[in-house]
Amino acid sequence: MLDIAVLGVAAFAAGLVDAVVGGGGLIQIPVLFSTFGNTAPATLLGTSKLAGIFGTAAAAVNYARRVSIAWTTAAPAAFAAFLFAFFGAYTVTKIPADFMRTLLPFVLVAVAVYTFRRKDLGSIHAPLHSGLKERLLAVVIGACIGFYDGFFGPGTGSFLVFLFVRLFGFDFLGASAVAKVVNVACNLSALMWFGYSGHLLWQLGLMMAVCQVAGSLIGTKLAMRHGSGFVRRVFLVVVTILIVKTSWDAWQRW
Repeated sequence: MLDIAVLGVAAFAAGLVDAVVGGGGLIQIPVLFSTFGNTAPATLLGTSKLAGIFGTAAAAVNYARRVSIAWTTAAPAAFAAFLFAFFGAYTVTKIPADFMRTLLPFVLVAVAVYTFRRKDLGSIHAPLHSGLKERLLAVVIGACIGFYDGFFGPGTGSFLVFLFVRLFGFDFLGASAVAKVVNVACNLSALMWFGYSGHLLWQLGLMMAVCQVAGSLIGTKLAMRHGSGFVRRVFLVVVTILIVKTSWDAWQRW
């Protein structure tokens, strides 16, 4: 019962952080792996996706009720992400992802430095694109991030937020709202694969999903109450933690 309680708290915290800026997997997945050390990693990842899709979907719905989501960007990006997450999951069964573990910390450092130095980045919602150019760019981003999420995954939500801010001119709050829609598509794609292959602990995943939804509702309220400046600060904290975590993982594999 203590393990279940710990997992519930971890899922709640993951839902809260993920709703604001992504990165909830940093909390939830390590707790799952430490609690069920003898369970197949694919089963634990599938169970995490099962909980995560409920939390992310709840956040997306909550944002849609209060924030004007740029659906002309979100919809094509989500569709491409759904398709390419499958390709990423297939590719990782054929090609080791070790090079990503080495490269990722450097990419995250570049993202963090750029965001920190550009104090005005994401403070104003001023979309840069429209029409066909907007949809094509959304498809490219959705395809790349979807493939990455299926192939490797850490920091997917944070990368989405950064790209929607940097390339589309969204503020951090608007970018986070769109990122949730794309995240749902990525999670659904992965979840279908894990479900088909039998890598799911349904009862545990659904229990954690309830906790994720509770956390995501609080997270979206915090984000909308405090605005883009708050989301930007949380983004920098999460990216910093990701840098430390991925650097440590890469170091251990050398």
